[in-house]
Amino acid sequence: MLGEFDVGGQQALLDAHALVIGLGGLGSPVALYLAAAGVGELTLVDHDTVDLTNLQRQIVHDHASLDRPKVESAAARINALNPDTRVTTITGRLEGSELDEAVAAADVVLDGTDNFASRYAINAAGIAAKTPLVSGAAIRLEGQVTVIDPRREDAPCYRCLYGDAGDEALNCAENGVAAPLVGIVGSVQAMEAMKIIADVGETLAGYVLYLDAKRMEWRKLKLNRDPDWPPRGGGGGPGAGLGGAGRGWIELDKYNRVKKPKHPWV
Repeated sequence: MLGEFDVGGQQALLDAHALVIGLGGLGSPVALYLAAAGVGELTLVDHDTVDLTNLQRQIVHDHASLDRPKVESAAARINALNPDTRVTTITGRLEGSELDEAVAAADVVLDGTDNFASRYAINAAGIAAKTPLVSGAAIRLEGQVTVIDPRREDAPCYRCLYGDAGDEALNCAENGVAAPLVGIVGSVQAMEAMKIIADVGETLAGYVLYLDAKRMEWRKLKLNRDPDWPPRGGGGGPGAGLGGAGRGWIELDKYNRVKKPKHPWV
C-alpha cells in the first residue's frame, strides 16, 4: 500500500463524492482512475452521445457504445471496473440551481468541459459552495491543469486566469487534439482530486501546470488572485493572471483556447 494513501487515505477515497462534468477526452481518464482508486461515489454529467469520432481519444467509451448517452456508456465501464463505486448519471446540461446543488453536494468537482461559458459557470458554483475544483484543458499539443480551492481565502479562481475570454477561442473539434495529451491531462486531474480528498501533499491551488507536448516540457506557473474582483466568478475585465497585475488571460490564450458555445452549459 502506498504510504501516502494508507488505510486512512483509502477510507477518505471510499467516503468521497466526486462530480465529473464532461465525459469526453478529459473526463474519460478522470472517471476511470477515480473509480479504480476506490472513490466511493461518482456523479457523471454530459449531454452528448458517443460518436465514432470520439473513440480516438475518449477511452471510457468503445464501439459498442456508439449512439449511447456518454454518461450511460461511462457508468457501464465503471461498473465493470469497480462495481463498488456508486454512480449517478445526469444526461443533460446542468444550469442554475441544479448546477449549484450538484456542486455543493460533491467533495470535489472535475471539469472536463471544452468551453469558457461552462468553465465560468462551474467556477462560480464552486466558489459559492466552497467546493474544490480541478480544471483541465487541452488543444492541439498543449494542455494545462489548475486547482481552484475556495476554502482558501487567498485562492485565485478561473476568472483570475482568463478574465472575460469572450469568443476568441478554438475547440478540439475544429482544431484537433493529440489523443495521448487528453489522457495525460485527465490523469493529472485525477491525481489532484485524490490529493484533495485524502489531504496528501500540495495541490496545484494557486498554480497552473502547463504541458507543451511538442517539446515535452512542463511549466508550473504562479497564478495570483485578482484583487479587483470581490465577487469571485462574476463578470468584468481580465484578471491579474500569471505573475502579477496586467498580464491576465491574454498571456495564456496561446496555451489553451476553447470556443464559447451557443448554449451556456456542458
